[in-house]
Amino acid sequence: MSILHLSFYSAFALSCLGLAFHRIHLISALLCLESMMLSMYMALSIWPVENQAASLALTPVLMLTFSACEASVGLALLVASTRTHGSDHLHNMNLLQC
Repeated sequence: MSILHLSFYSAFALSCLGLAFHRIHLISALLCLESMMLSMYMALSIWPVENQAASLALTPVLMLTFSACEASVGLALLVASTRTHGSDHLHNMNLLQC
């Protein structure tokens, strides 16, 4: 395993650990999700270059599009939950009360 692969795997693992352990605010959970998507995007961008495969060069662009859509939906949910609940603390948001 090269150092490049190790850095992508460690970035993804640290993002997952951040999402698992730091779920106090919604914005921190969204940032962890974004860093997971960014590490996967970087890995998918490097992969066709390493394998000399031109057919998979569109995959990172598609993933970047989905990541932008996920970010916009996440920020819209953040604004909506802050307006209705008064804060972005995740323990205040209960799906049974909505």
